[in-house]
Amino acid sequence: MKYPAARILVFAKAPIPGQVKTRLAPVLTDSEAAHLHARLVRHTLATATQQPLCPVELWCAPDATHPFFQQCRQQYNITLRHQCEGDVGQRMEQALNATLQTSESAILIGTDCPEFTTDDLEAALGLLTPPRQTTTDAPALVLGPAEDGGYVLIGARRCHPSLFSHIEWGTDNVLATTRQRIQTLGWHWQETRTFWDLDRPEDWRRYQRQRKRGEVAAWQSTMPS
Repeated sequence: MKYPAARILVFAKAPIPGQVKTRLAPVLTDSEAAHLHARLVRHTLATATQQPLCPVELWCAPDATHPFFQQCRQQYNITLRHQCEGDVGQRMEQALNATLQTSESAILIGTDCPEFTTDDLEAALGLLTPPRQTTTDAPALVLGPAEDGGYVLIGARRCHPSLFSHIEWGTDNVLATTRQRIQTLGWHWQETRTFWDLDRPEDWRRYQRQRKRGEVAAWQSTMPS
């Protein structure tokens, strides 16, 4: 593997109708939204495992016993982990802290970004792992900004509770708040290109347009337009 001392952590919920992608209710039924969510999870795992970059872990909610997660483990040869209790910030902090006890760096991503590529993940891993022949320190963190004001990726060589506590998750100030917290810590960070999430009805329509133009993977052919 190219980055054996790193880990890619994929956060995902079980595809239970009525519990995932609920903001798409105006355009998708609960069953269709759950189907979309499962497709997004598989797309993310396929992207993360397409090249031998580093070990990949699927962090599952509410736990790893759901048959869908077991299928993913077998299909993609990944490790399953349980997300802890708490809000998304608490769960992210716990996962990163646990991983950084045994790994030099970790990248945590969700499954809402259909435009993620293997190159994007490799670029983020590369930012966290400078060439050995240089004396330049790697950044403590890497962020993958989202157009909606959040982030779709956070890479870390170290972790701090302030990065994840008292943040209004799901709002358009998550990224700005996180940047401010990093500055307060005095840590160096870098950012990848900006992405968009598939969360809302307008995102679904955008995905449909881009799929027709061949700009994103056409893995969602069974879903309505």
